[in-house]
Amino acid sequence: MKINRRLVLLVTVPLVVAVTFAVLALAPATQQALQANRLTAMVDVASSASQLTHHLQRERAAATALVSTQGDPEAFRETSSATDKSVARFRSELGQLSSVPGNAQSALDRIDRFIDEMPSLRAQVRSGGSTVTALTFGYRIVIADLIDYRDGIAQADGVDADVADRIRAAAAISRASEHMGQQQVAVMKAQATGGFTEASKRTFDATRIGYTEATGSLFDLGPQQWRTWLERTLSGPKALEARRLEDTVSRTAPDQELTVDPEEWQKASADRLTLLRSVESRIDDSVLKTVTETRTSLAWLAGAEVALVLLTLIGAVVVAIRLGRVMIRRLRDLRNAAHEVAHTGLPRVMTELSQPGALSGATPEQVAERSGNPVKTTGLDEIGEVGEAFNAVHHEAVRLAAQQAHIHEQFAETLVGVARRGAQLTTVMVSELDMVQRDEADPERMKTLFALDHLAIRMERNTNNLLVLGGYGHGRVRSADISCSTVIVAAAQQIERFDRVSLGVIESGIGIAARVVHDVAHILAELLDNATRFSPPDKQVGVAVWRLWDRAVVQIVDEGVGITAERRANLNKGLLEPKSGIGDVRSMGLHVVARLAARHGIVVELRDSSGPGTIAEVTLPANVLAAAPQETTPRPQGSLSGERPGVRYETPRPITGPGQFSRRTNAGAGTPGGRNGIGRNGDAVESGDYNPAGAGAQGSNGSQSSNGSAGSNGSTATQENPSPQGDDRAGATAPSQHPVHAEPVSRIAGVSSSGLPLRQRNTPKQWPTLGKRDGADQRSGAAPKPSPRRRDSRQVSDVLAAYAQGINRSTSHRGRSATDDDTQRSKK
Repeated sequence: MKINRRLVLLVTVPLVVAVTFAVLALAPATQQALQANRLTAMVDVASSASQLTHHLQRERAAATALVSTQGDPEAFRETSSATDKSVARFRSELGQLSSVPGNAQSALDRIDRFIDEMPSLRAQVRSGGSTVTALTFGYRIVIADLIDYRDGIAQADGVDADVADRIRAAAAISRASEHMGQQQVAVMKAQATGGFTEASKRTFDATRIGYTEATGSLFDLGPQQWRTWLERTLSGPKALEARRLEDTVSRTAPDQELTVDPEEWQKASADRLTLLRSVESRIDDSVLKTVTETRTSLAWLAGAEVALVLLTLIGAVVVAIRLGRVMIRRLRDLRNAAHEVAHTGLPRVMTELSQPGALSGATPEQVAERSGNPVKTTGLDEIGEVGEAFNAVHHEAVRLAAQQAHIHEQFAETLVGVARRGAQLTTVMVSELDMVQRDEADPERMKTLFALDHLAIRMERNTNNLLVLGGYGHGRVRSADISCSTVIVAAAQQIERFDRVSLGVIESGIGIAARVVHDVAHILAELLDNATRFSPPDKQVGVAVWRLWDRAVVQIVDEGVGITAERRANLNKGLLEPKSGIGDVRSMGLHVVARLAARHGIVVELRDSSGPGTIAEVTLPANVLAAAPQETTPRPQGSLSGERPGVRYETPRPITGPGQFSRRTNAGAGTPGGRNGIGRNGDAVESGDYNPAGAGAQGSNGSQSSNGSAGSNGSTATQENPSPQGDDRAGATAPSQHPVHAEPVSRIAGVSSSGLPLRQRNTPKQWPTLGKRDGADQRSGAAPKPSPRRRDSRQVSDVLAAYAQGINRSTSHRGRSATDDDTQRSKK
């Protein structure tokens, strides 16, 4: 999980817990606010219920008067109209209620049914078909339900005790008003019947008792101010007149005629009900105001708590996001800087410091300071400390690399100094050897001197290795291009076991540019030295050269035990990307090869052979190649089946002895050496062939004898270029350990004299037929050939590797004479 997700998770978990606890803490306050809001709505409906009760009381009195022939229909119609308006208001406010207590809801249901039945009740009143008792009972039931609703809302959830007492006190004043209304109707009924009966008298007395109890509840439950309101309201003349008439009626015994005038009684009782209604209205307003204030305070409290919690959470989220973004940005900057340093910056600095002269006289500390600080994220916190620590690590790494580069430069200078001193000593030694050779006539001593001369050449190659490792070259450039075969011969003569190198198929016309002759020879010498060192001493090392379009491929094949695939891959990587320093001591020669090859774009690759051993493949680019001198003759057409017609091949010749590296005279002639060899100073020399036994060697002064007698050094001399038979004869006189035949091509089936297998017919895929190539004319009389199919260099290299198999059979055929070869060819 990335750091940003971890930070989000780190902030989210506490926030979720905080939100959960905040919700749990805010739930009571929110619930109280909602309950207060519902209570306010119920109290508002209770005010409408109080008004509806008053209108129903008036309608009941008018209906009683109309039925008892004490009133007129117009008064009943007016009261009915006022009641209908009050019912409409009551129902509109009732629709806003969400929930009410259970007993209050039952009362509302009964009220709703009575309102639906009111038209039929009024119709009976108008028709006179209803008795006063039945009429008053119906109104009494609905008024009682309205009062019960007012009393029931005090039992709602969340109602404060003080508010509940006020609601009950308001219901008590409504109940007191209803007792007065029932008293009014009871007196009107008695007046219509001529007096009280025992039952109606008890009803009248019950209303007085009920009024007293209701006002007592009002005084007990309500505040003192409400009692004051009631006492002051009922102390006026209208209330006193109604009380006087009430006292007069109460003194009337049953079966006595009432002396109170009906109209006077109706007016006085109606005035008292109006006064009670005014007190009731003020009490309802007070209750509604109290409930509204409570609702407002609870709503504000809940809102403040919610707002505080939300602001706290939002603030925590904002702070966490801001701090988290800053931390994440700084960590990302630190990560990006670390990636840039690890993958780009530091490798670039290391590469620059690995180049010669990278320090330019600066100290390692100055180089480290010049590299700067890659991480800009610094500060006093832990992230800043990590950035500063990373800068310190980068500074120390650059300083160590610069110090290592300084050590490498000093080491390279040491190598160059040692190499130059060794070169001076080698020059002195060779000069002394030349002086001794010039006057030496004993063949055995001459052989020893030539061995010392060869040892000096090998010492010179080691000196050149030190120069290459020190970052310098040979410092010598030839004045003319030479053929590739000459360079191969020169390279072979720089190794200890030069007699084990066998030249295979070498395509003619391939030359090496003068400026790279010594480097190419050095590369091939190191590869040939490795091949002869790590292969059996009785096996030959084959060399073949082929042109591949604009390039040339040189293959060096040995029959050693080979190397593992993993080590071969590591060596190939080192050959493609040379490292600074001297590298592994075991592969120092390949390290030198890698450096020389990198200078000229030469590709060197070690490949696995189809048989035992290893193939060293050197691909020479076009800028290294040049046109070679015409020193070869075309082979007879069809001499080797499978060869490319029209392509000229050089005749393989033996690798001669170390005499090729003897000093060169000032005239450039007369120095012992092989034909077309390369002298010590890099110039090509022309002289007779030489073998280690001294047979066929030219004298030290370059003289030749026409009769084949011994020269000044006692060795056999030949005229011009010795023939193969002459070599064999010389070998018969003083046989060498590894005789080499110089015949052009062996006729033995499947194997040439160089040890490489002959190509057979019907194998055009290995060597495509060419038209004209490198100036070679197309086969006379043959039809034009199609252009060859382009091949990849690795495919051609694999085909060339097949020639390594012939090296296993080369030893058995090298001892055969030219006569045996002719016999085999005639049989074939």
